[in-house]
Amino acid sequence: MNPSLRWLMIGLVFLATLINFIDRFTVSTLAPLIVSDLNLTNQQYAGIASWFLVAYSISHALSGRLYDRIGVKKGFSFSITLWSLAAMAHATARGAGALSVFRFLLGLGEAGNWPGAAKICAEWFPVKERTFAMSIFNSGAALGSVIATPIIVALQFRFGWQATFLITGSLGFFWLILWLALYRPPTPAERAVLGVQEATNADQTPWIELIQHKQVWAIVLGRFFSDPVWWLYLNWLPLYLSRVHGLDLKTIAWAAPVPFLVSDIGSLLGGGSAAYLLGRGWSVNKTRKTLIVIGAACMAAGCGILTAGSVYSALAWMSIAAFGFQFWVNNVQTLPSDYFPPQSVGSVAGMGGLGAGVGALLFTLSTGWLVDNFGYTPVLIIVAILPVIGSTLLLALAGTIEPVSK
Repeated sequence: MNPSLRWLMIGLVFLATLINFIDRFTVSTLAPLIVSDLNLTNQQYAGIASWFLVAYSISHALSGRLYDRIGVKKGFSFSITLWSLAAMAHATARGAGALSVFRFLLGLGEAGNWPGAAKICAEWFPVKERTFAMSIFNSGAALGSVIATPIIVALQFRFGWQATFLITGSLGFFWLILWLALYRPPTPAERAVLGVQEATNADQTPWIELIQHKQVWAIVLGRFFSDPVWWLYLNWLPLYLSRVHGLDLKTIAWAAPVPFLVSDIGSLLGGGSAAYLLGRGWSVNKTRKTLIVIGAACMAAGCGILTAGSVYSALAWMSIAAFGFQFWVNNVQTLPSDYFPPQSVGSVAGMGGLGAGVGALLFTLSTGWLVDNFGYTPVLIIVAILPVIGSTLLLALAGTIEPVSK
């Protein structure tokens, strides 16, 4: 019996999340080069990004259900194999159509990371530690975004963009070796010590019953309106820095990671703050709602970018918004395990991811059209308003954050 193994398990998920974002970030980092080489418009580039989001949205819900049924070990193995093969296939693309197909396949695989991670947190961590566990694996997203840009740019200058996709895509297979060798579910004795429930398939709640709970809709709508903040930076930051502030690819390599580095701090503080407040005797309800409001306020404050007179002030305002999103999402992603038993956590987390993906898809398509016709100003105004709407709906529907009764 070794309850401390939970930190190894979440460490493995951290590494998977880091690789997930390196693979995801390759196209957006090289966007100025790829858009130029293939003579793409902003709307065409938005279309490529949108095919990823179509698959990502659908796969969130399906992956959550799959993980609940077959377990996280087999689920993660399937997901990372699919997304790694899709990432490497980008090297063969010769046009927008092929890139769209490979982005679609990448989205199908990558989406499984989040419901799988939420399920591991529910199976291995007690309530007081879950948000901090979430912050550890979510920091992989921020750190992956930080290190991806300089790594990808360096590989591009050394080997070209096709080889860059092959190298970054192969990382998942090295992780898979570690995963298969090290991961296992907690034993009954470890669950007893940790105070967590066993995830079983026998009493898995059907989707039709889950969506009757307003708490599920709180999570889905909250993420539908708020996740576009994060996706704006994932998909458009390098192009924004290139076209609005005139940065070349080498300069983007140091500038683009800044908001993601700050977001990593937000991720860890979002989880650490929850652990601290719960340890001081705050209820789960009060803790989650307080931290969700703080995160939403930071995201909305990102509208200050409209006053930015330099690339440095623009990066500062974007960093505040990115900090707020990661602070916010760590607490929101913990809600499925606050409300539901382990055997339903993957399904509910997947539904939340579906809402996030659909919201991001609609926003990404709108962004391409808005930028082509009006520039970035209306996009930046909208992205400051959305998290206020999302968090308001979430809090209105959430009720008291506690286990739901069947």
